[in-house]
Amino acid sequence: MESLRQQKVNKLLAKELAEIFRSESRSLFGGGFITVTTVRVSPDLSSAKVYLSIMVVKDRTAIFKLVQDQSNVIRKKLGFIVGKQLRIVPELMFFIDDSLDYAMKIEELLKK
Repeated sequence: MESLRQQKVNKLLAKELAEIFRSESRSLFGGGFITVTTVRVSPDLSSAKVYLSIMVVKDRTAIFKLVQDQSNVIRKKLGFIVGKQLRIVPELMFFIDDSLDYAMKIEELLKK
């Protein structure tokens, strides 16, 4: 069970990371459409699992590799934004959220 503090930090990080991905999409990620679906912060707030949905690109793995390579830049930009609200900016670990693909696959199977 997540604490109230974790829930607030999850929402804050999701909001600010979404803004970073929106504003820096062209310069850092080649114009890929990246959305933050979920953020899960550890109980000590030192690390965060960030689940991303990558759409409107031909090679999702290449864009995801760019995101992982730029994780330090993303964390630094996040630190400038939330530095006054959080004592420690969490270490970011990125994962691909494939729940949309899974839902589309299930829907396609149900149509048959």
